[in-house]
Amino acid sequence: MAKARGGKGPTTTKKASNIIAFQGEPGANSDMACRAAFPYMTTLPCATFETAMEAVQVGRAELAIIPVENSIAGRVADLHSLLPHTRLKIVAEHFQRVEHCLVALPGASLKSIRSVKSHVQALAQCRNFLKRHRFQPTVHADTAGAAREIAEIGDKSVGAIASSLAARIYNLKVLAKNIEDADHNTTRMLVFSRESATPDWRTVQCMTSFLFRVKSRPAALYKALGGFATNGVNIVKLESYLSGARFEQAQFYAEVEGHPEQRSLHLAFEELGFFSEELKLLGSFPVNPFRRKGWEAPTRPGT
Repeated sequence: MAKARGGKGPTTTKKASNIIAFQGEPGANSDMACRAAFPYMTTLPCATFETAMEAVQVGRAELAIIPVENSIAGRVADLHSLLPHTRLKIVAEHFQRVEHCLVALPGASLKSIRSVKSHVQALAQCRNFLKRHRFQPTVHADTAGAAREIAEIGDKSVGAIASSLAARIYNLKVLAKNIEDADHNTTRMLVFSRESATPDWRTVQCMTSFLFRVKSRPAALYKALGGFATNGVNIVKLESYLSGARFEQAQFYAEVEGHPEQRSLHLAFEELGFFSEELKLLGSFPVNPFRRKGWEAPTRPGT
């Protein structure tokens, strides 16, 4: 396990109550998100999203933080296949500014690099940089894992897109900073727990996430969502994707403003349930302030 840096948090007697799981190796962007959002917790690196969430389910960790979308590369699709089956609840959201670096062995230079390894999302977020330098991209399971691998291989012609933290951990040289294609490069993370969050919806602005599958008939989706319109509920996100071997019906992932205990959202869910074959609430949680203010200042010199 890696110890997250930062201030002190509340103490408890439970072993897992101070542990947060993430997918990747030490130094991954999700590791940095853990340190930013929960600096008092100990991080638990996991091989996959599934094993990170499983660590929470079996009691090895209190929380898991999983990326769901990026402002440049879009949806992180792997999570969606796990949502129909998990018993965990979404209890928070976190927005992580992603600042990619090109890292390599000490003694390497931009001229010596021929190929660059990283996670598919990181490669997509730095596409222009890779094209400009004519680097050959190679997909790796994890940004920090790619950094560790080039440190072990010892080839100065191979670089990795990773964080500055990964460069420090694996004793690599940072050849270029902030190589992402846009200043606003931000990954949204969802935080999962065994227990539901209990925000006071009377004083806290809330968001509610859920899955549903409509009946296979004309206008079913239109009718299912009509209750949100008539009850004045704002739909923030609506995504369709295929789940399992069924190609005739799509599963929908949605996020709406409000809490199910509010009458307007309660009535909207009643109508949605009438026109749906499946409806699964994933959790209600406070809206992150980042949604309103974003990044308040330029993130690069001169921008």
